[in-house]
Amino acid sequence: MFCLPQQESTAPTTCTGSASTQDMESGYGDGLQGECLRKPDQKQPKLYGVGDPTATFSSDSSYLSSRGRVIKWFWDSVEEGYRTYHMDEYDEDKNPSGIINLGTSENKLCFDLLSWRLTQGDMLHVEPSLLQYPDWRGHLFLREEVAKFLSFYCKSSAPLKPENVVVLNGCASLFSALATVLCEAGEALLIPTPYYGAITQHIYLYGNVRLAYVYLDSKVTGLNTRPFQLTVEKLEMALQGVSSEGVKVKGLILINPQNPLGDVYSPEELQDFLRFAMRHKLHVIMDEVYMLSVFEESLGYRSVLSLERLPDPQRTHVMWATSKDFGMSGLRFGVLYTENQHVATAVASLCRYHGLSGLVQHQMAQLLRDHDWISQVYLPENHARLKAAHTFVSEELRALGIPFVSRGAGFFIWADLRKHLCKGTFEEEALLWRQFLDNKVLLSSGKTFECKEPGWFRVVFSDKENRLRLGMQRMRQVLEGQSQVVEDASPCQEPQSQPR
Repeated sequence: MFCLPQQESTAPTTCTGSASTQDMESGYGDGLQGECLRKPDQKQPKLYGVGDPTATFSSDSSYLSSRGRVIKWFWDSVEEGYRTYHMDEYDEDKNPSGIINLGTSENKLCFDLLSWRLTQGDMLHVEPSLLQYPDWRGHLFLREEVAKFLSFYCKSSAPLKPENVVVLNGCASLFSALATVLCEAGEALLIPTPYYGAITQHIYLYGNVRLAYVYLDSKVTGLNTRPFQLTVEKLEMALQGVSSEGVKVKGLILINPQNPLGDVYSPEELQDFLRFAMRHKLHVIMDEVYMLSVFEESLGYRSVLSLERLPDPQRTHVMWATSKDFGMSGLRFGVLYTENQHVATAVASLCRYHGLSGLVQHQMAQLLRDHDWISQVYLPENHARLKAAHTFVSEELRALGIPFVSRGAGFFIWADLRKHLCKGTFEEEALLWRQFLDNKVLLSSGKTFECKEPGWFRVVFSDKENRLRLGMQRMRQVLEGQSQVVEDASPCQEPQSQPR
């Protein structure tokens, strides 16, 4: 989990009334129905903000540069939950009382399929060129396979070109590289919130680039609207507000399918967002890392590469990786597709620090060219397992009376635990997160995604049923105790930690 230290704006505490969840059976039919336990805040919530990753920075290390002290501070303070989990990981045999991780977005459902494919004879190959320095964009044989793979699975209107492909060791490196080559230090990239919070580190630690937030909320305003819906109007207002404060915005980050909401942007929405960016001469960084993890076919996911005509192809840059769709987060393989050769060359120059070994490049080329196995074996089984795991956790949340947002894409459910906060503050949210961790279940809290409504949590479901079942049991223990605290509090008191 990434507890990102950012300047905190006043959060809206208005009850969202009948804003509704998305489930696969009945659209938004379950409803975000929890009773409002807080007095409505009559203030108009702020519609934008600019992140300050080091707002609470403090470090007394005399051995490091100022940049080094900031980097070390991130390690010391930002990833506490993730480090705690790795020191006490659950293991059914060796450590049954360890921490269940429902906070890190990893697909742990298909190791059997992947281990079989990655140990076939065509994966083991050594020749001199694989042990020597490659083209920093990636070996040509791999870029050719990436172009064919993306052309097929993104359903591009024309074959994609190998010369537009750059290969790096994961999307974290790609975010860092793109931010560094597109922005000057101190400039910003626009991003809708809630968003995958680690992007803050990715773009800041090397490039000193900030995020400008487009704050979304859970309020549903009409029949054709949904919780946390992004619109061009909200983008325009945020851009105007950030610019009025003297911060230059150079680009827009879009995640599709979205993390943590599981939202899928329609082709019409994508075109609207791209035209907005073109009007303001903004680059668009399109993160499609979950594009093959849409397990509800009715969503009709479309890659931006499938659009017949991009409004501004020279400023549209698409990233994808095997970390999510193939459950290989530890392998570190990511790709950039951009028609802008200046951007491709600049990013490729940084690949000497973020490249892959020749042996891994060979393996990835073999995997990506195997369309028969991917389409006939892996994807159908992966989608079936994701759907079953999603159904299990959804039913558990309903049994606990927890409203949620989930649209059948990605590995996570955006759960509304606001009724378990007495005063509706981020301090209470942090205390609840700590109670979960103390009770040996790791979740990600809404503040880490820069959500403006305290009390939302991301629950990752892409795991085996025995771990999901135990994790949900531990969640239930905390929430049942917390509900009693909220009922008994008069005035509200701080909830007590659960015993380890």
